Amino acid sequence: MTNKIITAAEACSKIKSGMTLFIGGFLKCGSPTDVINEIVKTDICNLTIVGNDTSFADSDRGLLVSNKKVKKVIASHIGLNKETGRQMLSGEIEVELVPQGTLCERIRSAGAGLGGVLTPIGIGTEVAQGKQIVCVDGKDYLLEKPLRANVALIYGSRVDKIGNVSFVGTTRNTNVVMATAADMVIVEADEVVNGYIDPNEVVIPSIFIDYIVKRKQA
Repeated sequence: MTNKIITAAEACSKIKSGMTLFIGGFLKCGSPTDVINEIVKTDICNLTIVGNDTSFADSDRGLLVSNKKVKKVIASHIGLNKETGRQMLSGEIEVELVPQGTLCERIRSAGAGLGGVLTPIGIGTEVAQGKQIVCVDGKDYLLEKPLRANVALIYGSRVDKIGNVSFVGTTRNTNVVMATAADMVIVEADEVVNGYIDPNEVVIPSIFIDYIVKRKQA
């Protein structure tokens, strides 16, 4: 069995400037903070980060923005991170706002090998500009294309040594779908258990996980 367990610093070494990163979490809930903190220490830059939000300026994903590691953000909202808004308005970063459901479906369609997702959200607005419109049974839909990443940095509550992942409560948020649509998946977990997680508790099967980082205890 291949040893998937690495340190946060080793995980960071697999990330290069210019990559597209999925980063799991909803604000401060279910984010891979140790690996993010390691990225902040390096000269990695020009990242495209994809996530539900950019958290807060002094927390997890927001730290990458605050430390000028990011050239583009694809997210559902940025309103709680004033630094993201400031950099967007000054032209320092590009921000693409995507409705939460559409964002998750774009990622899911990439993981499932689909050509995209049809959604009525955005029809008749600026969102539709330049996008293909498909009519189904007399109703127009936007074709939103799949969204993939070079690396997914996700969180797990409990992980076993082969990479099966389980979650507590809402910590699963975007982490689950992101694990299916990246070239490399690194999970940061609160607990790495001995033996194997009960199959009934597995949310992300080990086949999707390339590396495991044991989170430092707060």
